[in-house]
Amino acid sequence: MITDNDMIYLRRCIELATEALEAGDAPFGSVLVDCDGTILHEDRNRANTVDATYHPEIAVAKWAAQNMTLAARAKAVVYTSGEHCAMCSAAHAWAGLGRIVYISSSRQLSEWMNEMGVVAKSPINSLSIQEVAPDVSVYGPIAGLDEEIKALQQRSFQKD
Repeated sequence: MITDNDMIYLRRCIELATEALEAGDAPFGSVLVDCDGTILHEDRNRANTVDATYHPEIAVAKWAAQNMTLAARAKAVVYTSGEHCAMCSAAHAWAGLGRIVYISSSRQLSEWMNEMGVVAKSPINSLSIQEVAPDVSVYGPIAGLDEEIKALQQRSFQKD
């Protein structure tokens, strides 16, 4: 179940994804929230402007590993605009972070790309978070908000 507070963090993910797109990166954004509901760290995709591995989910996991205790990480929630890729899922699990709430799934992204005639350029297989990190609690996609992410993705692929 998604709460009103969850919606605040998810909306922030959309804002970050929009910032990423406007800066020339893929539209993804993530927010790390502690067990009290405080935003601890947030970031956006920088895979084009920094390096190909700079996904916001990894940036959040790295920050958490460096700045939080293992107990605090386990109680934290990562909100994100898109389901973690395999690389990000692994980083999340290795950092010992808690629940993930994502707006749109990897499957949806693949479907949207097919609809737009975009040929997938990924060097890795698309795996669900649970296939990579089976012990991580996951919730998503979020109906309604996923359409906002779809629109951002469409804008992204129209630029290519």
